Amino acid sequence: MPELTIPDRVLYFPVTAFDEKDRVDVDLVEQHIAERVEHAPGAVFAACGTGEFHTLSASENAAVVGAAVRASKGRVPVLAGAGGPLGHAIECAQEAQEQGAEGLLVLPPYLVGAPQQGLITYVERIAAATELPLIVYHRANAQFHPDSIGALLRLPQVVGIKDGVGDLAVAQQFVRRAQASGRDILFFNGLLTAEMTQAAYAAIGVPMYSSAVFAMAPEIAVAFFTALRAGDVDAQHRLLDGFYSPLIALRDEVPGFAVSLIKAGVRLGGLPVGSVRAPLIDPTGAQVERLAQLLADGRELVA
Repeated sequence: MPELTIPDRVLYFPVTAFDEKDRVDVDLVEQHIAERVEHAPGAVFAACGTGEFHTLSASENAAVVGAAVRASKGRVPVLAGAGGPLGHAIECAQEAQEQGAEGLLVLPPYLVGAPQQGLITYVERIAAATELPLIVYHRANAQFHPDSIGALLRLPQVVGIKDGVGDLAVAQQFVRRAQASGRDILFFNGLLTAEMTQAAYAAIGVPMYSSAVFAMAPEIAVAFFTALRAGDVDAQHRLLDGFYSPLIALRDEVPGFAVSLIKAGVRLGGLPVGSVRAPLIDPTGAQVERLAQLLADGRELVA
């Protein structure tokens, strides 16, 4: 099985560009990723949450992953989303391997609630369908018990756990299970706008985090990451108070804005990546103006 090494840098979750006919625009996807890779992220997570995985067909997913691999040119690892209905998840996993991805983020199954053994089997079936390393996403209807994480860590292909629930006591138990296993497991904070909670996650042994902000404003995301790693609390607080907190207030006005605002921010940067797909909606003109001011404020803070 191929190994997965992710450098200790900002993790990049690109948007998926759509053209005026709502088709995946692979050229714009490549451009978006190539431009951001210049800011040296630790990895590219293509066709995941920020990339609207929930709206993509298996063939579209493969096209996005292929574009990410071409744009990255081996400079950083590329991981792909795989989830939803089991058949779709397996097809996406296999296509991602064919396209040259180096790992998979296993997203929750479609809609249904399931017992713990069913969730374990879901991951096992995806693992059996591909040779790629897996990072398991703990969130929504795929919330794992610590015992289940212990069972999954016996699978050599499971190399990481990403927490999207926010229960630090449970996340700490995941970390302890990994330590007891003797394996070097990757842990990620996957909460929305994870910069707001990363100091707490780092304290329990979860050093890496998703940065959707990197897709629209890499200089802000990198500045926060640098301050975090340097232990510069004053710089962190300036960015949290002056940029991230008001961004969250805007994000929380409408469900789905965790993605919609990021895509609007990319458009504000001059890349015509199109609208979000249903059931998400784009921000209003007034909301886009507020976002533009927030981005200007954030860039002024890091200038």
